[in-house]
Amino acid sequence: MVRFVFSVDDLARTRFAISPMWELVRSLVALRDPSHAALHVSWLRSVSGRLDGLELERAVALTPPRGFTPDFLTPPPSGPLGSIADDLAALRATRTAQIRADMELFRSQQPRGAATAEPWLAHPRREVRRLGDLLEAYWTRAVEPVWPRVRAFLDADVAYRSRRLAAGGPVALFADLAHGVSWDSDHLDVDVPVHEATFELGGQGLLLMPSAFSAIRPFVIDRAPWQPTIVYPARGIATLWENAAPAPDGLVRLLGATRAAVLADLAAPRSTTEVAERLSLSPGGTSHHLTALRDAGLVNARRQGRVVLYVRTPLGDALIGNGA
Repeated sequence: MVRFVFSVDDLARTRFAISPMWELVRSLVALRDPSHAALHVSWLRSVSGRLDGLELERAVALTPPRGFTPDFLTPPPSGPLGSIADDLAALRATRTAQIRADMELFRSQQPRGAATAEPWLAHPRREVRRLGDLLEAYWTRAVEPVWPRVRAFLDADVAYRSRRLAAGGPVALFADLAHGVSWDSDHLDVDVPVHEATFELGGQGLLLMPSAFSAIRPFVIDRAPWQPTIVYPARGIATLWENAAPAPDGLVRLLGATRAAVLADLAAPRSTTEVAERLSLSPGGTSHHLTALRDAGLVNARRQGRVVLYVRTPLGDALIGNGA
């Protein structure tokens, strides 16, 4: 168990972030671990044949299903949404001392860690450069095509958790964060295998990262130089690869079939174009329905770069629930 001890400043500095690099690295586990793969069958089918020629064994060896994974592989993002370009740059720029420290720990904790760690300890700069190139190619083929869907799914979790925090404080936020995570007075306990520590946050705050590909248990990062972090399974992981859900009959009678379908599809933030494609609607008609739902207080709209994303409000969630 790892215990994070909070001060008032730590609660004020607790934040959420989404890490493309974390999803990339953990997706490698889904490629070969049945306990993870079962949740991602649709994605696994989509990458079949697209990974030929990539020597993924070198990367997979660093990501065991259980136990320590070198922290330098997944540097937590400095802002709310990391970019894969920034993450890969941070990986390639990892200090040699950090690489060696992580690989020494990996060698001591993993049953076959010695053979994997040997080239890293002997030639850390060469190995991190090769790994960066390999992961960049893997991202392009395997993760980038589905990243809009994964990101929208993770955005929806952050929106839900933020509402919980605003409504009920840390008690509400951590109550259903993940199995094995519990809040008590001024500290947060996280059940993790083979690791026990008590960590005074000391004003740093805690970084919370939802994950689509870490769907079984939470992870912690509590080693310098990164901000203390909990990675937890995003809620509703079983729905990630589902197509648009049908609208409840009661909602169809209330709003009409098309508008009800649009509302039902907005559990995660989506753009007008994405909703139109998922529901086989015209962009103009979709925009009209989204505007009507927004004016009725059933969806919120927020600009993210050049795109406006729509997601259900708590009132919209309640209406979906009652319609079902």
